[in-house]
Amino acid sequence: MKLRRRHFLALGAASAGGVLLSRWAIGQKQISPSAILTERYRNALAYKSQDGLLEMNLEAGNAVVRLGDRQAHLLSYNGQVPAPRLEAKPGDTVRIHFRNKLSEPTNLHYHGLHVTPTGKGDNAFLSIPPNERLTYEFKIPTNHPAGTFWYHPHHHGHVAEQVFGGLAGLFIVRGDLDEIPEVKAAREQFLVLQDFALNADGRIEPPNHMAMMMGREGSLVTANGQVNPTLAIASGGLLRLRLLNASPSRFYRLALEDHPLYLIASDGGAIAQPVELRELLLTPGERAEVLVKGDRPAGQYRLLNLPYDRGGMGMMGNEGMMPGMGGMRHNQGSQSPQPLATLTYRESTTSLPLPKKLMAVESLPKPGNTRRIELSMAMAMGTGMVFLFNGQTFDPQRIDASVSLGTVEDWELVNADPDRMDHPFHLHINPFQVISRNGQPEPYPAWKDTVLVKGGETVRIRVPFRDFTGKTVYHCHVLDHEDLGMMGTLEIGTRSGRPS
Repeated sequence: MKLRRRHFLALGAASAGGVLLSRWAIGQKQISPSAILTERYRNALAYKSQDGLLEMNLEAGNAVVRLGDRQAHLLSYNGQVPAPRLEAKPGDTVRIHFRNKLSEPTNLHYHGLHVTPTGKGDNAFLSIPPNERLTYEFKIPTNHPAGTFWYHPHHHGHVAEQVFGGLAGLFIVRGDLDEIPEVKAAREQFLVLQDFALNADGRIEPPNHMAMMMGREGSLVTANGQVNPTLAIASGGLLRLRLLNASPSRFYRLALEDHPLYLIASDGGAIAQPVELRELLLTPGERAEVLVKGDRPAGQYRLLNLPYDRGGMGMMGNEGMMPGMGGMRHNQGSQSPQPLATLTYRESTTSLPLPKKLMAVESLPKPGNTRRIELSMAMAMGTGMVFLFNGQTFDPQRIDASVSLGTVEDWELVNADPDRMDHPFHLHINPFQVISRNGQPEPYPAWKDTVLVKGGETVRIRVPFRDFTGKTVYHCHVLDHEDLGMMGTLEIGTRSGRPS
C-alpha cells in the first residue's frame, strides 16, 4: 500500500525512546490489527496534526494483545489497547477514515470535544454497520481549550460491551496550558485506566444480569494496557500525569503514597491555580491532569486505587425484588488498596517549582432557565431493571430537552435512585460548570463534561449553549445504565427556531 503524503503528515513522532508504528506507514511490513503488539509499541504510537490537519485511518476490530502476563482477545482500534493517542490544536481539521470490522454496528464519540454534533462530526446517532466505512470530518474551534479528551464507541445498546472490550483512546488538544513554563518543563505521562474480565481463554467474560444492573467491572485493572507499570520522576522535578478513566463502570479513587497531587486541569481544561489533593476520584469518563513534585526521598511510591463504595441495589427493597438476587450492594469497602502504577525517582540536577497561576476560568452569567432532571431506576416487565431520566427510558425519536443557542441554563440533577447508587452524568458537546452540591457551592470553578451525582444528592450545573445547533445526548456514564435507558436527547436550535 502506497503512503499518501497527507497520511505521512498525520503521523506524529513517538514519545522519547519509543518506536512509531503504523500499519499504513511501514510499507510492505504491515502489522495487522490482529497482531500481538508489545507494550513498547502500544505506548509509543501517536498521531499528531501537521499544517492544520489531523488525518488518519482508524479500524475497529478484534485483536490479541498482552495485558500484564496474560494474552487477551479484545476489541481494539488499529490493534492497540489502549488505542492510538490523537493530538491536535485549536483551529485544526480532523479527518478520520473509519472502518468497522466488528460483528455489530458502532460509531465514534469524541468525548469532551466542543465540536459539531451533526453530520460527520460528533454525531451520536450515526450507525456504521459491520464491514462499512465512514470518514469523520470536523473542525476544532480556534478558541477551543487545551485539555485531555478521549474517543470511544457510542452506538446505543452496544456502548458498555464495546468499551469494556477495549475500545478507547486519548484525544489531546494542545494549547495555552501546555505553554506555561512550569507545565512545559514537567515530564508528561499519559495513563489510560481500564479494567477487564477475562475467562480462562483470555476472552471477555459475558456479564450476568446482576453485572449489567450494577455496571460491569473486571478484576484485571490496567494502566496503558499494563499491570502496575513503572513511571519515572526526577528528583526536584515535576511529573505531569494526564489521567483518563476509560472503564465502563469502575470508579478510581486515586492516591500516591507520601505525595500530594496538584490538580491543574479537569475534564474541560485548566483551572485557575493548582489545588492540592490527597485523593482524586475519577468516575467513568472523567479526566484530570495533576502535577507531582519530586521532593521525597529517592525510592518507589505506589499510585493506589483505594476502596470505594459506589452504592448498591436493594432491587427496590423487598417489594419487587428479583427472584434469587436478594438485596445487594456494590461495596468495594472490603477490598485492599490496589497499585495501578509505581513511581520511581531518578537523579537530576534540575529543580522545578509549581506554577502559581494557570488559566482563568470564565464566570458564567445567571441562567435564563432552570430545568430538573431526575435520575432513578425501576422494574420493567420482561426486561428486569431499567434506568430512567424523569421517569422515562431513552427513545431516539423523542426530544427530551430543547434549548436555544446563545442561552445559559441551570440543570438540577437529582439522584432519586431508591438504592442510592452513584451516577456520573455526562453531557455531549457542551461543557458546563458545577455550581453546587446539595446547596453547597463548589470549592473552585472548573469546566466539566462529566459530574458525579451521588445517591440522594442534588447537583446544579450551569451550561452555556454556544456555537453548535443540532441534536445530541446526555446520559449516565456507567455505560450499562446508559444502554439500559438512562439517556436523553437534547436539541439545540436558534432563537428563531430555524436551523442555523
